[in-house]
Order: sequence, then C-alpha cells, then structure tokens
Amino acid sequence: MSILYLLIPLGLVLLGIAVWAFFWAVGSGQFDDLKSPGWSVVMDDDKAPEQSKTGHRHDDLSP
Repeated sequence: MSILYLLIPLGLVLLGIAVWAFFWAVGSGQFDDLKSPGWSVVMDDDKAPEQSKTGHRHDDLSP
C-alpha cells in the first residue's frame, strides 16, 4: 500500500512530462506537414546516378 505513495506522484510527473513534450512538439512545428514525409518514400527520384571522373557510377559495385 505504501508503494502507491511513490507510484501515483511518479505517474503524475511522467504524465506532466509527456504533456509538455507534446505541446513543445506542436509549438515547434513537428506536426505541420504530415503527408510529405510519407510520400517522399514512395516517389521516384528524378536524378540519374552521378558518375565519377573514371566514368563509373557511384552505385556500380564492379571494379
């Protein structure tokens, strides 16, 4: 029973930290654009792989 005297305040402190972190994230713009990061994974890159001075592509694994 005496553990409740520790766990209830500890739970309230952790809840307060979580609420503060949420409002900090909203205030700093973490939730402004939720769609673009997801679409950037699906969209193809328009750039061709760069070539080095030797004529080989950087992603070419052959010697």
